[in-house]
Amino acid sequence: MTKVRDSNSSGRPHEADVIVAGGGLHGICSAFNLAMRGAKVIVLEADYVARHSSGVNAGGVRTLARPVPEIPLALLSREIWHALPDLIGDTAGFTPTGHMRIAESDEDLAVLKDRVAQLESMGYTHERLIDRESVFELEPAISRHITGAIWVERDGYALPFRTATMFRLAAQNLGAVFLEGTSVLHIEQRGTRWSAQTSRGTFNAEKLLVTAGAWSGELASQVGEPVPVRAEGLMLMVTHRVAPFIRTTLIGTGRPLSFKQFDNGTVVIGGKLIGLADLASRHGEVDFMRLVKSAKTVIELFPHLTHLGVNRSWAGVEAFTKDDLPVISESRKASNLYYSFGYCGSGFQLAPACGQLVAELMLDGSPSLSLDAFAINRFNAV
Repeated sequence: MTKVRDSNSSGRPHEADVIVAGGGLHGICSAFNLAMRGAKVIVLEADYVARHSSGVNAGGVRTLARPVPEIPLALLSREIWHALPDLIGDTAGFTPTGHMRIAESDEDLAVLKDRVAQLESMGYTHERLIDRESVFELEPAISRHITGAIWVERDGYALPFRTATMFRLAAQNLGAVFLEGTSVLHIEQRGTRWSAQTSRGTFNAEKLLVTAGAWSGELASQVGEPVPVRAEGLMLMVTHRVAPFIRTTLIGTGRPLSFKQFDNGTVVIGGKLIGLADLASRHGEVDFMRLVKSAKTVIELFPHLTHLGVNRSWAGVEAFTKDDLPVISESRKASNLYYSFGYCGSGFQLAPACGQLVAELMLDGSPSLSLDAFAINRFNAV
């Protein structure tokens, strides 16, 4: 294996076995798994680690309501979440609260019944339909217009920045190098090695992994693999503290909602709330009118929160694909080039498993779970 070398006065480039372009949670988890397998890894991050969607999401560890192709990845990842202390020496704040997808009408309930029937026909039993009385037993404070729910007991939430930090420290302990403030401007294969031109010089490696979130499409286009990916600003808000009233993590059916209460009493409200994104300035902007709509949803579910104040809100930049599925794939245009991006606002829970599978793909040639549904060339099909 090649040792990592710092640039010297002669301008000699940094070199490693693998360059990871992007220091979000998927890049970090991939670096961790690659380093655990003995690869020398350099992670290049334009801002700071977990700056965008990885650090500003709601932290949902959710197998509930996943697109069907993602379910095997989500189930694998949930097992890893439950075993994090053995893997990285820390829980990352993971709390198995359970996840509940609530129905607010008969129409919503019909959607949930169809969902559970579909999954059961495919052999999946992790999502369980419960009636309204069971909902009230689990969450007595919720509004009485609820008609039922899907319940997943082993789901929960974690703390995004703590998760990113602990996986990063674990990767660094295995020899991975993280360089922040290092924008990847251009990628190019030179012979059998990949070159990444950055704001801090040139880096070379045998293999290159693109995990640059909303900026990944630009890098993929440089090698002739354009992806229909768009950038959105994902928003969250956190309230002032309030007495404990909810134990589970809630998501909606007929309208966007992601809702949980932390041990300190604050309430985190999300649910793919779309704000504004400026790729050029690497900035997400809050759309307050959309936050108001989400706040009204919360009040209708928990009327006693009517006068609860919002402490702060923020937005991060995330990549969304045309079919709402991520790209987790080897390149179809060049050798030793790989991608992991476009998680459409739901990638946090998947990161531990995807990091493992990406490392298997890069080092073994094939992953232990199929990634065919996430191939980069699927958008070329007529």
